Amino acid sequence: MATISTADFKKGMFVAFKNEPHQIMEFQHVNPGKGSAFVRTRLKSLKTGKVQEFTYKSGESVEELPVETHEMQYLYPQGEGYVFMDNRTYDQVTVPKLLIGDFVRFMKENDTYQILIHEEDAIGVRLPKKVRLMVTVANEGGARGNTVGGALKAVTLETGAEVNVPLFIKQGEMIAIDPETGSYVERA
Repeated sequence: MATISTADFKKGMFVAFKNEPHQIMEFQHVNPGKGSAFVRTRLKSLKTGKVQEFTYKSGESVEELPVETHEMQYLYPQGEGYVFMDNRTYDQVTVPKLLIGDFVRFMKENDTYQILIHEEDAIGVRLPKKVRLMVTVANEGGARGNTVGGALKAVTLETGAEVNVPLFIKQGEMIAIDPETGSYVERA
C-alpha cells in the first residue's frame, strides 16, 4: 500500500486511520505564525459512518488505501443494505445502508451507480452530480403570480422522496436533483 504526504491530500481520498479505512471529507492546511504547520482533517469511517476530526503534522506520511470504482446496477434492498450487481461479471455486493446515507431517497432500481470497492468489500457509493427523477405528485402551491420570494412547493418523486421545487413544476415532469443537498437543480 502506498504512503502519501499530507501535502497530497484531496477531498474524497481514502486513507488508513487507526488501522481502519476512512475517507477524507474535508481538510485544511494551517500555517500558524508560531510553531509548525499542520493539516486539520475531517475523516469519515467506512465501517461505522462516523465523522471525526484529526490533526496531522505537515508532511506526515499516511497510508493511502487502494479503492476501485465499479459501475453496478442497483437491484433491491435487503435487510440493512442494498444489493448491486456488476453487469459484466454478474457479481453481487451488498452496500450497508449506513454507507449510502441519505442518498437512498434518490436511488431507483435498475439504475447504474459507481460503487467503491476496497479489498473485495463494497465501502460506499460515489454520488452523481445530478439525479434525474420523475415528479409523481405535484400539488398546486401558491397563487399565480405570487413569485416574489422564489416560492416553492413540495412534490413527491418516483422514489417516494419529497423535495421542494418552483411552482411551475407539474406532475409527470422530469427534474434534476442534487443528491448531496437534496435540492432541486433544473428541469431535466
